[in-house]
Amino acid sequence: MTTRTVQVEQLWVPDSLDGGDSADFLAVVDVARQVRIATWGNADLAFSPEEFLEAFGDPYERLVVLIARIESRIVGRVGISMPLLDNTDDAIISLEILPECRGQGVGRELLEAAEQFATGEMRRSLIVETHHPAAALDSDGGSVVKGADDGRALPSSSREVVFASQAGYELQRVERFSSCPFPVGQEALDRLKSHAAEAAGPDYAVHTWTDNCPAEWVRDMAVLEGLLDGDEPASADEADGQQRWDDARVREAEALAQAGGRQTMICAVEHQPGRRLVGFTAISIVRHRDDIVFHDETVVLQEHLGRKLGMLIRTSNLERLERERRAVRRIYTWDASEKEYMVSVNRDLGFRTAGCTGEWRKQL
Repeated sequence: MTTRTVQVEQLWVPDSLDGGDSADFLAVVDVARQVRIATWGNADLAFSPEEFLEAFGDPYERLVVLIARIESRIVGRVGISMPLLDNTDDAIISLEILPECRGQGVGRELLEAAEQFATGEMRRSLIVETHHPAAALDSDGGSVVKGADDGRALPSSSREVVFASQAGYELQRVERFSSCPFPVGQEALDRLKSHAAEAAGPDYAVHTWTDNCPAEWVRDMAVLEGLLDGDEPASADEADGQQRWDDARVREAEALAQAGGRQTMICAVEHQPGRRLVGFTAISIVRHRDDIVFHDETVVLQEHLGRKLGMLIRTSNLERLERERRAVRRIYTWDASEKEYMVSVNRDLGFRTAGCTGEWRKQL
């Protein structure tokens, strides 16, 4: 087979999508769309050109994209995401190669270029993500690679697993990716919410809003967002002492989401004797799709666990979604293995595994 030269260069990010200099940018969006269709069987996870352009304006994460060409055609891309506030040693690397161009050295060239770029930016911990549809997870009793942090496994025969391993990366964790048809059956939803409300008891009250948090709850949301941003679940007093977010960051995050064309439906739970929020869950609705939504993470303070508050706020938010968004036909969510309770909540609500994402790390 004739080896064709792979040319790697940095993607030029245009000021707008209307100018003549946006052709490469739009081609990269199309490459990502084709890869995600090939991986997941549909374009539900494909981003729009507008979403992709807005991602370069995130004040908390710098994004650089390198592209690979073969004979002037863009056949792959690698995104390098570099956090600017927390975890500033990290660089998250995301590779996407057109299916028909795999096995030609494109992925290797892009990964090496991404590693070199990240090293030049003083990043010492490199993270590569691999994506595995549910049909590819059946190893038929073959050997597997287990995550160092969570023990979940991926089949060692997988092309992505072989690629990451040979590049010197170690599997750290595996995050389950699930989908659920919508609307959820009303009978099941009523039953699950009723059981959760009974377990919670009279001390808890549910509050909902869209996009902008009411002023009275902003401080509490800063604490809860900080926990989602990397801290372990804590008590209210402990959370106050290690707050990573503040009111201004909550408002900035809300503004960024809205500027990016994303609507956020929040359902939070208040511990009424303490007069503070102790948990919340969110559903993200993207501008260019009205038939799919994304159920974001759910967090509850440790001292309030065991009362089915996660189920209470999730079912309450799904009820609201059904009332206000009748076009929705499918919900997606990701489950970290260490949050087994939320895995069971999602299973009870009708979510089924669509695949997994592996997080691989190389420490320089």
